Parts: sequence; C-alpha cells; structure tokens
Amino acid sequence: MQILGLILIVLVAVRVLQSIFFAWQSHINARRHVQLSLKMLNEQILSVQAQRKQIESLQMHWNGYRKFRVSKKVNEANNICSVYLVPHDGKPLPRYLPGQFVTFRFQMPDLQHDQARSVVRCYSLSDAPREQYYRITVKRVPTPTGTQHPPGVISNYIHDHVKIGDLLDLQAPRGDFALDPADCKPVVLIGGGVGLTPVLSIANAILEAGSDTDIWFFYGVRCGEDHAMRDHLLRLDQEYENFHLHVSYSCPSSNDQYGRDYHTSGHIDIELIKETVKVTNLDFYICGPAPMMDSLVSGLREWGVSDNHIHREAFGRATISNVSHSQKKPDQQTNLNQKTTFSIQFNRSNKNLTWDGTHSCLLDLALEAGINIDSGCRAGSCGSCEIAVKSGKVGTRIESGLSIDKGSCLACISYPKSELILDA
Repeated sequence: MQILGLILIVLVAVRVLQSIFFAWQSHINARRHVQLSLKMLNEQILSVQAQRKQIESLQMHWNGYRKFRVSKKVNEANNICSVYLVPHDGKPLPRYLPGQFVTFRFQMPDLQHDQARSVVRCYSLSDAPREQYYRITVKRVPTPTGTQHPPGVISNYIHDHVKIGDLLDLQAPRGDFALDPADCKPVVLIGGGVGLTPVLSIANAILEAGSDTDIWFFYGVRCGEDHAMRDHLLRLDQEYENFHLHVSYSCPSSNDQYGRDYHTSGHIDIELIKETVKVTNLDFYICGPAPMMDSLVSGLREWGVSDNHIHREAFGRATISNVSHSQKKPDQQTNLNQKTTFSIQFNRSNKNLTWDGTHSCLLDLALEAGINIDSGCRAGSCGSCEIAVKSGKVGTRIESGLSIDKGSCLACISYPKSELILDA
C-alpha cells in the first residue's frame, strides 16, 4: 500500500509539473508573440513616419540655388572641418535621405580671364537629416605629392576663407547613395578618410530613428591625427548595442594606442570584412579612396554579394575607375583613343574648338578654353554639368545613374562621336 501511495504521489507531482511546464511554455510563446507583434508594429510606424517625412520633404524642395548662412565651423581633425549651414530665409528644410549630397556654387576670381567664374562642388551631408541645419565635413586637399596638380581650390577656400555669417549658394540635396529610412535591414557602412561623411549620416539616421537593426561601421584613416568624429563614434559604440565600430589606422603614430584609438593596423580589406561580418545577405555602403573602393567591390563580388547590395559613392576623377564593367559603354575605349578630329561649337560662348582626342571629356575641353560650365562630381553623379546638344552625337565614358533631359549630355563624362553644336 505504501508503494502504491508513493506511486500515486509521483504521478500527481508529474502531472503538476507538466501543467506548470505547459503554462510556462504558453507564457513564453505569448510573450514572443507580443514581442514580434510589437516589432512589426514599430516597423510599420517607422515606415509610415518615413513616408510622411518624404512627402513633407518634396513639398519643401526647391529648384536652383538657395542662400544659406554659415552658423558654425568646427575642426574635426587635422585639416578636416565641419561647416553648419542654416537657410537664410528661415524656412524649414526638406529632410533629405541620409547619404545624399548638396551642390555648392562659389564665385571665384579668374585671374587668367580677368573675371569671376562660377565653381561648383558637391559635398556629402555628414549628419542625420535635420530640419534646422545642414552639415558638411570637408578635408583640405593639398597638392598631391610628386605631381604638379594644384591643391583643391574650394576645399582650401572653405578652410581658409569661409567664416561664420557668410552666405553660400546651395542646391537641394540629391544623390542615389542613400538609405531608405523605411528599410530596416542590417547594413555594413565603410568609410575611408573623409569618405566617412555619407556613411556617418546613414548611421546617425538609423540610430536616431530608434531602429535596432545591426550596423557594422568600418572607418579607415591614416592615424589618430586624421581621425575625425572620434568622440562621436566612440559614444555611438558605447551607447548602442546594435552599433559595431571598427577603426583601422594604415600608419599609426607613436601616440596612437591599439585598442583605445584603433582596432587594427593596415587598410580595410575584404578579409577584415569577412572575418567581422561573416554573412553576405546585407547591404554594403562604401565611400572612400578609389583603391579601397575598387578592392572592396571586387572582393564583395567574389564573396558572393550581389551588385544590388553593393552601394558606392563615386565623386571625382579618382573614383571613376570604381564603376563596374557593366556600366561602361562598349565603344568607350575605341572612341576615346581614336585620333579623329571633330569641330565643337559652343554657341553661347561663341567659340569653335577642335576635339582631337587629347581631352578626357567635353568639360575639360571647355574649361581649358575658358568656357565656364558648372561641374561638381566629375563622375556623372550630380548633374551640374548638364548641357543641351543642339546638333551631333555624343558618347559617354560611363553610364550615369541620373535621368537627364533628352537631347542633353553630362559634359564631365561625354565625348563627341561627330561634330557638335552645344548650348554652352
């Protein structure tokens, strides 16, 4: 009887434990369901908010140039400064997409032709979208070592002459190197040197939106002296669990401390990315020097990352080589290397020039002759140098991602395929 009683007690205890376990399991499942529902609701709210902000931004968008006042200048590192710009008219600003750029127009003296000339430059916005101000971060461009190329005209002008209270002309933000705020997928952000700026804008925007999506942030720079936004990046790394910072110094100095200032020495390469990130089904945003970008884009493709997940910023001549083979025109090299001469008429400037194949594009031909054509990116990305082709045919060195008017061309990437009459 005692044995039977013990068996009954054990059976009852087992049933009680089973009931407790099933109740606990139901509670866990309910919590998971609630958490999943809350996450989906949060994503839907973020998406609706992003769509609303996009509509508001379109309503506040402006055409042409708008006056902005310099409200603040901040030194970020050796020869790197940030410029804060507020609208001179005091009206609200459209909320641009993080990663986009603004186009500036400067009136610079042209001593050779005894007149002022318009110089256009594009700079990425380096902060999350703001309604009160825009921020750019500019590195002074010196004369390249071992060359006779002049130093960067506008970057040096901004460092040496632009001051608080000055008025500057800006076009509205634009650019395809941007993150859709409604996209909640994990991202890998890679910045080399001052290429930090657009990817920092993207990181700030994700984190300030309250998203818990993972961000792997790689920043490559020469040494601590050139390390921009150091305190800000460190704060993000400490404050957000989903922000994973990795800093590489290519040439650390004796004052730079491993582990405190940087995580690895050398350049950012595909092996570092693979070792740190480990998966390929992410979006990769890359901005930096051409060799770094070329190497990483090739490495990511070999690793199995599809082209539609690789986003790269290509401003300036130095980054033209970054364009994929699929973007190049089949007849590009043939036409550029031919010694065929064409007559190029710039009708508004009343100048007739000869194309003999020694220039890389129509923009270079025009500027050498003193014909003032606005230009910014020199890579077919900003649209500043769009001019109408009144007669003749042009080819392009690379495909532009921009939609331009039919019958027009981007002078910075175009060359003649016949005699031309241009409205410039």
